[in-house]
Amino acid sequence: MQWIEDIEALEALYGEPGEASLKKVARRMTPEYRRWIMASRFCVVSTVGPEGADGSPRGDDGPVVLELDEHTLALPDWRGNNRIDTLRNIVRDPRIALMFMVPGSSNAVRVNGEARVTADEDLIARFDRNGKQPRSVIVIRIQEIYTQCARAIIRARLWSGEDESGDLPTVGQILSAMTEGDFDGESYDRDWAGRAATTMW
Repeated sequence: MQWIEDIEALEALYGEPGEASLKKVARRMTPEYRRWIMASRFCVVSTVGPEGADGSPRGDDGPVVLELDEHTLALPDWRGNNRIDTLRNIVRDPRIALMFMVPGSSNAVRVNGEARVTADEDLIARFDRNGKQPRSVIVIRIQEIYTQCARAIIRARLWSGEDESGDLPTVGQILSAMTEGDFDGESYDRDWAGRAATTMW
């Protein structure tokens, strides 16, 4: 297989970027990007560290991030599995990328920047939900915001409403296979809905 190993060869293969793809980039929250990001309840957070790259889904029942100012976003770290891969990466390498999605829209909005992790009590309290708070907050300094071409979401029919999950293995089945049956995947699956209902925040 022949590899492309320099930028010149890559650019020759793809040609010039479209005018719109360059003019859409903002360095701060504009009114239009603010409306878009505040409508998003879901984003994928990408970070990088010594062990490699990490992509983590983040979701909420309202805006997934809080705007601190036009250059700064705050992302609460709600309950998860405590692997803290994303947080480990940020502590060692501040580079971060977020991809925001809104159900029904073929577009996505991307934010690239630098992040830090804080357990500041005042900031954490801003996310209080009936006495429950995140353990930490990721604070993102925006370097650029731009829309992502809609073609990928259109090709994937992401918002078609079709349920294509019927034949997929459950998480319990995956855990059972990974441990050669030592992990009780059946109980994990059976108890998941009740456990999630009481540990969502």
